[in-house]
Amino acid sequence: MLDIKMLRTEPEKVKENIKKKFQDEKLVLVDEVIEFDKQFRACKTKADELRSRVNKLSKQIGGLMAKGEKEEAEKVKAEVAEVNKELAELPEREKALEEEVKKRMMVIPQIIGDDVPIGKDDSENVERERFGEPVVPDFEIPYHVDIMESLNGIDLDTARNKTSGNGFYYLRGDIARLHSAVLSYARDFMIDRGFTYYIPPFMIRSNVVTGVMSFAEMENMMYKIEGEDLYLIGTSEHSMIGKFIDTIIPEAELPKALTSYSPCFRKEVGAHGLEERGVYRIHQFEKQEMVVVCKPEDSDEWYGKLWRNTVDFFRSLDIPVRTLECCSGDLADLKVRSLDVEAWSPRQKKYFEVGSCSNLGDAQARRLQIKIQGADKKNKYFAHTLNNTVVAPPRMLIAFLENNLQADGTVRVPEALRPYMGGKTVLEKCKV
Repeated sequence: MLDIKMLRTEPEKVKENIKKKFQDEKLVLVDEVIEFDKQFRACKTKADELRSRVNKLSKQIGGLMAKGEKEEAEKVKAEVAEVNKELAELPEREKALEEEVKKRMMVIPQIIGDDVPIGKDDSENVERERFGEPVVPDFEIPYHVDIMESLNGIDLDTARNKTSGNGFYYLRGDIARLHSAVLSYARDFMIDRGFTYYIPPFMIRSNVVTGVMSFAEMENMMYKIEGEDLYLIGTSEHSMIGKFIDTIIPEAELPKALTSYSPCFRKEVGAHGLEERGVYRIHQFEKQEMVVVCKPEDSDEWYGKLWRNTVDFFRSLDIPVRTLECCSGDLADLKVRSLDVEAWSPRQKKYFEVGSCSNLGDAQARRLQIKIQGADKKNKYFAHTLNNTVVAPPRMLIAFLENNLQADGTVRVPEALRPYMGGKTVLEKCKV
């Protein structure tokens, strides 16, 4: 959410930003906010004037009564009653105008970074850098489910047909162990880089949901718990940013660099849809996340650190990756900038998304009232928040299996992961 002062003083800048995001239908909201804000401020000014008048008249009543001028005092009392009647109607008017402003402010997009590429959708995202040499082996790479099934590592049919429906799965044996090993390694990888480890709540209240994400994302992603003010999280970022709601953090305690594990639950409503057979786009998965709360002047530096952590993690498992800068039209409304980390798929001979790093500026902090206490203990200002995926299996397992599959059908276990796999160097077909 933007600072209302920007709309008052720089409405054209806000409108230009909306155009860059190809959301011209929202241009009218800027003028509407300005008009409702003017009415709101006029209403507050009127209320202040009326209160001042009541105070003056009340003093007059005391003076008149002291002089014994009761008749005049009664006239002034009647006037006070009329002013108070008018004053009593204003708070409801103020609240209504404030709600109209907030409703529109919540959907006006954040100002994007100056260097964000301009484009309508993800087809216009820009590749920034590649890490590791993409390799296509001289043998055929099967579909990832076929690899998992050859290792007796997945059961989609039972989950789909008997227990849960499309978008769910059972992992078993070495594939289940690999899944857990990747998350354990990711946890330790981030702890070694100075991040504090958390396991957060997996359900959050609606005021946190609306603070951390846009309404469109909420509608397409979140599962609501029937009869309760609770939602299942789509990522641990939601809980971790929500942890700081209505908090004033001393500058000396920043930055807050946190890494968190959680299961994630998503409706996956939209153009992409669910996979009928596979684990790329599903309703339930697990993830290791990074979250940073910092001073505004430090957020660009942290943005670079966060996406680099994901690149280094995947490279430590011998998986080639690239970074893809999200264009203006592909940015969610709360984001200043975002960069996807994509892993190489030797089967498809292309890259696919395995993580997303975002700088949200002060958008979440404004919604959730996360402020920083200046060193002088007088100045308070909004924090900046950032998040990034360390790893999200089972999607990451697709890249892992394809890049480590060997000609004989076994899967090589990279050295970094072997301590988490009981020393195994390869995965082979095992008994059910």
